Amino acid sequence: MGVKIVPRYGKSLKDRLYLPAIFAGMKVTMSHFARNLKDTANIKTECYPEMQPDDITDRYRGVHRLTHRSDDSVRCVACFMCATACPADCIFIEATQREDGVDEKMPKVFNIDLLECVFCGGCVEACPCDAIRMDTGIFTFVAQKREDFVLSKEQLLANKEGKNR
Repeated sequence: MGVKIVPRYGKSLKDRLYLPAIFAGMKVTMSHFARNLKDTANIKTECYPEMQPDDITDRYRGVHRLTHRSDDSVRCVACFMCATACPADCIFIEATQREDGVDEKMPKVFNIDLLECVFCGGCVEACPCDAIRMDTGIFTFVAQKREDFVLSKEQLLANKEGKNR
């Protein structure tokens, strides 16, 4: 198998400095700045959080939640499918034996790190028992410390469907 040599684009000094591209980008930025400076009444702003966005579709993936069974037990069977399917590796599960005889296992620890999560929905698609969903409607999650962005099993079970819609 031979090595293919790909010629490098931009052999001239002008192309290697990227100055034309930088100036083209600055031209667009300055034209928007000048237009907004002339007509400040037409600048689009939202008074968030007083006014919540109304353009969020039903397909929006919000913060995760764990679902319950009809007997109010956790539906998750700790099969690790969601953690395996997660491309960001933000789901941590520790399994324990289940005493109620419904299934073999249940999660002792189920944590999701929202700072690592890319909200792709892979965990929802991979779950065979529909235990995890992303339909809470929570589109902003604010916290003071990094540890507050790690949702525990109890917090995930407390999230309800369509909470902030």
